[in-house]
Amino acid sequence: MSDEHAVETPAHEAVTGAETTAPQSPAPQAPAQEPPVPRPRRRGPGAFTLLVLPGLLILSTVAGFLALTGGFPDDGNAAGSAPQDAAGGVNATYGPWLRRSAEACTVVTPSALAAQIDQLTGWSNGGPTTSGPQGIAAFTAADWKTWGKDDDGNGRSSPSDPADAIMALGRQDCSLAQQVTGLRTDGTVNGDLVDLTLAAYAVGTDAVTKAGGVPAAAQTYLGEVKALFAKYEAFDREDTSGGGVLADAILAPPVTTLTITSPYGSRQHPLTGVTKLHTGVDFGAPQGAQVSAARAGTVVFAAMTTAYGNRVVVDHGTIEGKRLQTTYSHLSAIEVGAGQTVQTGAPLGRVGSTGLSTGPHLHFEVIYDGYYADPVPWLASSG
Repeated sequence: MSDEHAVETPAHEAVTGAETTAPQSPAPQAPAQEPPVPRPRRRGPGAFTLLVLPGLLILSTVAGFLALTGGFPDDGNAAGSAPQDAAGGVNATYGPWLRRSAEACTVVTPSALAAQIDQLTGWSNGGPTTSGPQGIAAFTAADWKTWGKDDDGNGRSSPSDPADAIMALGRQDCSLAQQVTGLRTDGTVNGDLVDLTLAAYAVGTDAVTKAGGVPAAAQTYLGEVKALFAKYEAFDREDTSGGGVLADAILAPPVTTLTITSPYGSRQHPLTGVTKLHTGVDFGAPQGAQVSAARAGTVVFAAMTTAYGNRVVVDHGTIEGKRLQTTYSHLSAIEVGAGQTVQTGAPLGRVGSTGLSTGPHLHFEVIYDGYYADPVPWLASSG
């Protein structure tokens, strides 16, 4: 029985129990005494102490933890989680970088780059050690010195920066693609250029050269990467998620006659055999025909490239808050320089067949808000 239910013994009874046997003279009748005041009973811990107080302590601890950590751990479905792209569930911010990286050459596609990253790291940005492969593209320190740059302009070049890593992988792959293209052209190796490029990435160009194609040592890697292509094929198509205005007749024809020899859209490249997005329109025109600016703007690039040959890019500023650029490729001659301001119809260069080209033509592109768009709806039928 707990002490809160014990019966107290009155004080006067306790005295009686302590009497001695010594003779005593008769005592006069004691006057009536008032009942003694009970002493306060000692009590054990009550319900508040046993139940409520521990609960308050627990809630206080949890509140402190949440204040420090910013909330409960993310289960992957929280509203504040990183945006996901439709292609393979990849962070949506990676899409434009994959497309931009693949622009460096005609062999490498955004889906191929994405598949490589998936196979290498599963898009994990953490490296095992500071001295080992780092970032989503698993760059070693030595390789990063060769291929890494501050592509997103945040003031630092790092393999742990996804944008920098994606662009660096594109540069590395395109360099390998250029090497194996040359080897196949002179008959040293045979095979699909994409396969040869991935094999060169896995085991080196020397091993590909020695094997005369894809070496056995690269077959497993090649198979794993190619199995992931379909997962990311949406990256190979134009991204229209940002919306866009297809404004009729705001661009003047870049050549006198708009004879389309290859339209915008997916196609098999006539030289590389690779099926990918044809990012512009090919206008057939005689060698040396004048190429003119489709709209007033500033020349931001004017130089020779491997795939596009002589290429000019003109920035036309913004339309409805989104940047518009046009490009002019495979030129036989360039007649402007970077930084030069041009007006609509100003000479930019001459039709040619430089770079990866099968004959004289103008490859004309429209880039709106960072994405390729079909140039036809933008063009007026005449100057």
